[in-house]
Amino acid sequence: MQGEQSVQAAAALDPEERVELLLRDLRSTRTGLTAREAARRLVHYGPNMLRRRGGRRWPGELARQFTHPLALLLWAAALLAWWAGIIAVALAVVVVIVVNAAFAFVQEMQAERAVEALAAYLPERAKVLRDGQELVVDAVDLVPGDVLVVEEGDRISADARLITGGVEVDLSALTGESMPAYRSAELTDVHVPLLQARDLVFSGTVCTEGEGRALVFATGMHTELGRIAALSERVEREVSPLESQVRRVAWLIALIAMVTGLAFLPIAVYGAKLPFHDAVVFAVGLLVGNVPEGLLPVITLALALGVRELVRRGAVVKRLSAVETLGSADVICTDKTGTLTENRMHVAIVWTTAGLHHLADADSAAGSADNAALAALAAVMARCNNARSPTDNPDGTATGDPTELALLEAAGRLGHAMSPADRERGRLRQFHFDPVLKLMSTVDERDHGMWTHTKGAPEAVIPLCSRIQQGDASTLPLTEDARRQVGEQVDALARQGLRVLAIAQRRMDAATPPASRAEAEQDLTLIGLAAMADPPRPEVAEAVAHCHHAGIRVIVVTGDHALTAAAIARQAGIGSPHLRVVNGDELDRMPEDELDRLLRHHRELIFARCSPEAKLRIADALRAEGHVIAMTGDGVNDAPALRRADIGVAMGRSGTDVAREAATMVLTDDNFATIVTAVEAGRRIYDNIRKFIYYIFAHTTPEVTPFLVFALGGGAIPLPLTVMQLLAFDVGTETLPALALGRERAEPGLMDRPPRPRSEGVIRGSMLLRAWLFLGVICAVLQMAGFFTVLVHAGWHPGDPTGPGTPLHHAYQQATTMTFLGMIAGQIGTAFAARTDHASLRSIGVFTNPLLLWGIGFELALAALFIYAPPFQHLLGTAALTPAMVALVVPFPFVVWGADELRRWLLRLRRARGPAKANPGEAVVRR
Repeated sequence: MQGEQSVQAAAALDPEERVELLLRDLRSTRTGLTAREAARRLVHYGPNMLRRRGGRRWPGELARQFTHPLALLLWAAALLAWWAGIIAVALAVVVVIVVNAAFAFVQEMQAERAVEALAAYLPERAKVLRDGQELVVDAVDLVPGDVLVVEEGDRISADARLITGGVEVDLSALTGESMPAYRSAELTDVHVPLLQARDLVFSGTVCTEGEGRALVFATGMHTELGRIAALSERVEREVSPLESQVRRVAWLIALIAMVTGLAFLPIAVYGAKLPFHDAVVFAVGLLVGNVPEGLLPVITLALALGVRELVRRGAVVKRLSAVETLGSADVICTDKTGTLTENRMHVAIVWTTAGLHHLADADSAAGSADNAALAALAAVMARCNNARSPTDNPDGTATGDPTELALLEAAGRLGHAMSPADRERGRLRQFHFDPVLKLMSTVDERDHGMWTHTKGAPEAVIPLCSRIQQGDASTLPLTEDARRQVGEQVDALARQGLRVLAIAQRRMDAATPPASRAEAEQDLTLIGLAAMADPPRPEVAEAVAHCHHAGIRVIVVTGDHALTAAAIARQAGIGSPHLRVVNGDELDRMPEDELDRLLRHHRELIFARCSPEAKLRIADALRAEGHVIAMTGDGVNDAPALRRADIGVAMGRSGTDVAREAATMVLTDDNFATIVTAVEAGRRIYDNIRKFIYYIFAHTTPEVTPFLVFALGGGAIPLPLTVMQLLAFDVGTETLPALALGRERAEPGLMDRPPRPRSEGVIRGSMLLRAWLFLGVICAVLQMAGFFTVLVHAGWHPGDPTGPGTPLHHAYQQATTMTFLGMIAGQIGTAFAARTDHASLRSIGVFTNPLLLWGIGFELALAALFIYAPPFQHLLGTAALTPAMVALVVPFPFVVWGADELRRWLLRLRRARGPAKANPGEAVVRR
């Protein structure tokens, strides 16, 4: 009751009233709640999350399993059997439909839950004030009365009223308006719709620029987003391209089966002179034999298992369809910082007019107090900064951009440590980092004056400087000769693989802070340079080598200095001695056709000092050439390129909420090697999908052959396999091995093959020929050999009666049982043959897939139950086999597998005798 009253009270708030009244009504302060009060309110208000209306989704999902094309085909078979009076067969087919629908429904719901559960790996976070300190908490723990700290790139997790600062917000999730809207604590609107109030921000929107603090007044289903979500009854599940392909194939199979069954029905009646009852049995057998019942549920489960496996490897994939796309990626456009490197930056060297200063030295702080330029450098690094060191946070963790954390640490080593409270107290204005301008500035009050402090890329900061500071605090004009010397120093540091920032400041004479950054960032005094080391990740070089062998191009697209990027790239194994490096300015001036030629003729490139807009242009150019690209990004402005790429890859640790939302895949470890691991896993998963599709299709020929023999025999040959036995084979023994093939390990040489072309379908003509006309025919010949061997050994001659009451009836039952067991034996051989497309089974190991061995053991136990248990003998028409009969079937799996092993050996031999294989790292992937 108390919780309901609290919720009702929150709903009665007026978020547009004066801030002081809103604080009073929410019983909060400008410094936020205490942790204990927040915990109490969480109990009262509940978690800050949207409750999905998922309870009514399952009937529609279940109904869909009864109406897909393969199910419709089975319904037709059941109706045909019922119309012909074969009630037992009709009921059996209906049981097959129900069992398959239930299995598929369970697997799809499990797959859906697996994808939805991925959110737990990357919970949304929010920065709040608790006990007067900034804390990062799970967004679900936000309560009314909390004070949110909103910064550029943050996804706003609750409805809130700005109390300080101003931000630009992307409201498209709520209003559909693509242009960001400005929201400010200084703009108070009353008597207007909430979404139009210029001092309010809302859950589900994104801060694209600026920073501020906002008082939370609504959470969960009481937010504007919650009200919109409440109107939606269900969300349509996205169908992946792979599923679309398979469904098209399913319709094709259904059409072929229907036409075949209807065409052979008159042939059986009028051509083979079969009784109408037997002709209907034949038609039903053709329909059922052509239906790969386990195809759709097995594919869904394999994709879901692949997604969960990628999560364990550090890649959170947000859509099932992305698993398919990963297997065909042939270009990776990667950032440098944090992806190729460890993103554990530290300032290794600082430079002033007094010379280089190595911070790694034990006496790094010595002399800094006597050097005015070093002292000023440390002051700017500490003030033009928003990071918090571990000692500044109650939980002992560092927060902020890695670059700013490195500068903050260096300032402390140079004797200018500063607490966040002191920094905020002196700050008058901030001009946030602009990825286009490549610099950031703050306006601060210090030394009884007002100062602009600026840091950024040397080529962006130095042109804004007119003077340079000396070690004795004096300044000199920044002449052209001095600019050239500074530029040479920047290049010298960059060649060492160091990231270089320029540091500048200006004391202002005005009484009020500047109104614009153009006014603040002019006539600056260059203080010096800070060179940061961020070594390559040790595993990146091996990952890049895997890319080369797999025919995948690696293109570095970074905002860093060209020489720094080239040095790090070469350490990671990217590029040759003639590696082409393109600067951002050069790229901006480059016509589209020239960019296309550049991307076409250079396998590995470095685009340095690139803006996010340039990333989008590169992505467009590569896609226009037919490439499948994976593009990394972490910033707000990277979102368009991440959306445009086939696989947008966001950084889970350092990335903004906007980037993670726009991306298809999120790296929980921000590691380039994880992208390569994900591509390898995607290839393996796609290969495995093909393997079990091939496995399922290979059973079509053995299932149809007995009915063709029966029809073409014109009554002289009894039906070699009953419809009930066929249904038992399809439902009982096929699914588990197919699932096991979905967990198969990668074949040797998987990452030595070129990427799969975008246009290549999951089902190829060669795969169908191998399934239907090679292994399928071998299995059919073996099982029919077993059938005729038993009949002939019992004294049967064509035309002899085998019905109930005849002397040959028991032998006939044993013969059909031999057909049934022969199909299972061929199925086992097919399962082992399907494990590899190219390599030998010995190269991957016979016992390396224990799930397949368990599946085969299960189907053998089930076969024994069907053959020797009296209830199943009566239901299926089977009979106990003698040891000699079973011994006849034992070689069947080895014959089937051996034939395919010989085929693969001949293929490998032919390739080995062909033209010498080009170096995969040098081959051009043609489209």
